[in-house]
Amino acid sequence: MNQAVGGPESRGNRAPANKGKRYPPEVLSPDEVHALLEACSVSSSTELRNRALITVLYRAGLRCSEALGLSPKDIGFSTSSIRVLHGKGDRARTVGIDSGALDVLHTWMDERERRGFTHTHPLFCTASGKRVLSSQVRHFIRRLGVLAGIEKRVHPHGLRHTHAYELLMEGISIPIIQRQLGHTSLATTDTYLSHIAPKQVIEAIANREWTV
Repeated sequence: MNQAVGGPESRGNRAPANKGKRYPPEVLSPDEVHALLEACSVSSSTELRNRALITVLYRAGLRCSEALGLSPKDIGFSTSSIRVLHGKGDRARTVGIDSGALDVLHTWMDERERRGFTHTHPLFCTASGKRVLSSQVRHFIRRLGVLAGIEKRVHPHGLRHTHAYELLMEGISIPIIQRQLGHTSLATTDTYLSHIAPKQVIEAIANREWTV
């Protein structure tokens, strides 16, 4: 007798129910970000690059493709800024970055120069001077997350979410966050923040009193 459709043999050939499912990036705590950065060995050129790239994703909130498209000339050390020439929709913008992040970036740029890379090479380049691929970034960030003992899903876009979350928690206005993230509308930023940091909901419920 032929196996009925949907029987054990049929089910065995099915793709997993969660195959292709997209999970939302999780916001990392400051301690988790620190552990992620500490997982990068400062004795390795590649890890110095990875540490600088993670720092830019986290402290400037760039999309992975935006960070990988940077050139050395796009970093404004004297103005604490980064010029993104090809953002989403090929829109250009200038974002801010703090001095601590610039220190990490400066260490990598010194290493680039020591290895003979020039302004003609991408800011975040491979050992052969080529641009790092997004797939490579996803791979090494996931690997570092495991080394750091982080139980959350660690992903490049999660660092952008973490940046936005921290700005909101620090009281930065939504219009400023919008410009930093490069969203075309305030509504997009509001939806973005509501998804990762429902601040008003949490505060309203947390302020309720109850005892047993």
